[in-house]
Amino acid sequence: MAAPVAVTFLGGLGEIGRNCAVLETAGRRVLLDCGRMFAGDDLPGVDSVLPDFGWLLDSGGVEACVATHAHEDHIGALPHLLEHLSFPVYGSAFTLGLVRHKLSEAGLLDRVELREVRDGDRFRAGPFQCEAMPVTHSVPGGLITAFSTPQGVILHSSDFKLDLTPVDGRRTALSRIGALAEDPGVRLLLADSTNADAPGSSRSERDVGGVLHDVIARQDGRRVVVGAFASHIHRIQQVMDAAVASGRTVATLGLSMQRNVGLARELNLLRVPDRALRDITDLEGLEGGQVLIVCTGSQGEPRAALTQMAEGTSKWVEIGADDTVIFSSHPIPGNEAAVGAVRNGLARRGARVLHTGNLDVHTSGHGKQQELKVLHSVASPEWFVPVHGEYEHLVAHAGLAREMGMPHERVVLCSDGDRIELTDDGLRWVRSVGGDHVYVDGTVGDLGSIVLDERRKLGADGFVTVVVCVDLEQGVLASSPRIVSRGWVEQPALVGHEAAVVDAVETEVRSALAGGDRDPRSLEDLVMRTARRTSRERTRRRPVIVPVITEA
Repeated sequence: MAAPVAVTFLGGLGEIGRNCAVLETAGRRVLLDCGRMFAGDDLPGVDSVLPDFGWLLDSGGVEACVATHAHEDHIGALPHLLEHLSFPVYGSAFTLGLVRHKLSEAGLLDRVELREVRDGDRFRAGPFQCEAMPVTHSVPGGLITAFSTPQGVILHSSDFKLDLTPVDGRRTALSRIGALAEDPGVRLLLADSTNADAPGSSRSERDVGGVLHDVIARQDGRRVVVGAFASHIHRIQQVMDAAVASGRTVATLGLSMQRNVGLARELNLLRVPDRALRDITDLEGLEGGQVLIVCTGSQGEPRAALTQMAEGTSKWVEIGADDTVIFSSHPIPGNEAAVGAVRNGLARRGARVLHTGNLDVHTSGHGKQQELKVLHSVASPEWFVPVHGEYEHLVAHAGLAREMGMPHERVVLCSDGDRIELTDDGLRWVRSVGGDHVYVDGTVGDLGSIVLDERRKLGADGFVTVVVCVDLEQGVLASSPRIVSRGWVEQPALVGHEAAVVDAVETEVRSALAGGDRDPRSLEDLVMRTARRTSRERTRRRPVIVPVITEA
């Protein structure tokens, strides 16, 4: 009987982000990705969301991490885990370049060995022999990984699409996957589900390049600004090719854009003549029609280059009527409002704004239904677990696999925290290890649902603090109550509303003291109820009430 192999999902199942799983046999573990999730407007003040590493740390850590590609939702949590553990990280040159920068910033490079993996390489990570295969995605150097385990091959698709004309020539390794399916066979497939509910196939990245080339060529006499993901080197390559073809000089703006472009050129992943590139500080003497700026901010991120341009706070670019701004990305779910605000800000300043709503300037890096069907057909797995996606995506992918002929019981839906085990008898659910969200707000892990609920309430209706000083021995008020509010009501109406709250609280507290109440907690509850009732009656709003009882 072969040793069982367990897979524990710490994130990425039921959400876009926090992709992280642990493969384990005989008590030895390997981490498959270690990503974070960006916080939305529903998490006020939160910088990012991490997997809960508590179970992993308690169970003895890991021997290695395989980083499939360089997106934050796959590598962004590495600095947080490496504060507690030390292990080697395997990945492509571009992936490791970005990991190196992150760990250098965090002062953690001495805790890790970065081991480069090339297409077709076979390497040992912990107890598993692994094979790295090329995959097409919206970042260079993505890798499909085949783990040879005591229970057969576990194949992880990484984020993938099938593009027959990729910009860098790296096609998803379907032929090698087919060879593995033939011998020794794929025991378990873990596959990207992001576009499992989208019919058809994704467009080739080269198609977007053609659109960008035509659009940029038509902007005679106008400065062009293109917002894109800083890691999407293939898109940036095509933007720069279009700029060079139309005789423009290119400048990059945004720290991550400048860093990633520099790394990609160093690795020969981005090819642009030196004469066509200038620093953003060195554009004097060039007319707008001679310039193209490629920058960050296409997702409406605060402080990003496009956001600063829209707000009029950019140090380097003042947007005007002779500018064309192209958003060469689609808003990530949850970012729509922020992206819309940036677009509107640019339009108010006179710019011509182009985006996916009016031009085909983006394509997904994730395969749609027809591409997923091809993967399933080629891999022919014995068991399947859909990964990477919101829960509706996982359900859609499970349904697609069953449509392809997989027996119902061979398709297993999992959630964050689930631990499954592959044995000679098949795949079974073992238990949940948690899978909780861990919030980063300056520090890690000391922020929970109670504080977040309080922040949401404060953001919705503001707060009212009522301070009451009492002489408990005499049973009287030592002074009139004082009130401070923020975010509740605008002036001049605020004065009357605050006075009404003070009057009501003073009346109720005097009555309670006269009746013999000397308990500070009871008086505090009375102040809260009275202030809450009065504020709602007068304004129909529900501010957070903060009662304070002090003793004279």
